[in-house]
Amino acid sequence: MSLSTIATQILTSPRLRTLSRAAHAGVRRLTGRPKTLLAFLEPGEPYSEALGHALPALCERHGLEIRVHPVGAPHASAAPEPEKLRAFAERDAHALCREYGLPTGPGVSIPSGSDTRHGESLRAKLGHYASGSVWFEGEWYTLDRLHHLERRLGALPGQLLYPPPEEPGSASGGEIEMYFSLRSPYSYLALMRIEELARNWRARVHLRPVLPMVMRSLPVPRAKRLYIVRDCKREAERLGLDFGRIRDPLGAGVERGLACFHYARHGDAGLDFLRSFARGVWAEGIDASTDKGLRRIAARAGLHPHDVDRALEDESWRHAVERNRIALFEAGLWGVPSFVVGGNATFGQDRLWQVGHWLQQGEGGSQRSQPGDR
Repeated sequence: MSLSTIATQILTSPRLRTLSRAAHAGVRRLTGRPKTLLAFLEPGEPYSEALGHALPALCERHGLEIRVHPVGAPHASAAPEPEKLRAFAERDAHALCREYGLPTGPGVSIPSGSDTRHGESLRAKLGHYASGSVWFEGEWYTLDRLHHLERRLGALPGQLLYPPPEEPGSASGGEIEMYFSLRSPYSYLALMRIEELARNWRARVHLRPVLPMVMRSLPVPRAKRLYIVRDCKREAERLGLDFGRIRDPLGAGVERGLACFHYARHGDAGLDFLRSFARGVWAEGIDASTDKGLRRIAARAGLHPHDVDRALEDESWRHAVERNRIALFEAGLWGVPSFVVGGNATFGQDRLWQVGHWLQQGEGGSQRSQPGDR
């Protein structure tokens, strides 16, 4: 087991999380401080406004005090496509407000004209990077992660003010384009679920891999990487998926995986290979950059060693992923996993409920398809 795999197991350890929570609670009780949420809100930013509407009821229900810290927009390294992000955030925050029965527009008062430097400095010190987030005793939450905070505070599943939206149980069919990265843990969470959901919705999935952001010369800051790993762990627990024994496939692991997927999908084993690959690198610590690791991953999808050898000889996957990157940007998105249904596009493994609603509404029209791209 590599040092990086051991480190990520420690980082995502439920026991360590429990100890951290107990330590924070103990300090609070010893000092006599109230339970306090620190809210980092950006004036005029859609997610900050939506979160601002949700916080008063949350604080009243759970006996929390709130302290608002105005912040500016995140650094470009954490939000590399600010115009696309803003356009998507306006649509997405509106959909979240509708789902949770929240009004739109400004919520919790954010002092106008305030100096944001203190809030940004505190946010960085506490280990985060984005607007529209709250910190409570060592952990970070966004609007669609408040259910984790509520459960931490003792709420039962049926008592949540902001439960995760449920995916529809059925739909009348259609087509889903799914853009993903082999280095995205959020893509792993979606890949492990998309087959069953698509079956329930009678929909066809077109799988569209893209290169990881780092391999597209878009560095991801450390605070963002650490938050993503911790957030994926709690989401994986909610979804009943293993996560935490990580062997980062960046570089050769990703390229070899994409070559094998490009080969496997022509035999209709593409999704089987992807699920095996994702489980291997995010939950089992398998090194996909080695022949031994890649063949172990491939064998579970029905690929023989000679299939792997043939796949690695073919470089045509590079053209396919570049076409997918262009199509993703044309859809107004930039990150993964992303989903396109008819004329609608959304971003994030926690937006599959929205994909299902679009299919229910008959908006899953014909997509660009390629042979065997299941």
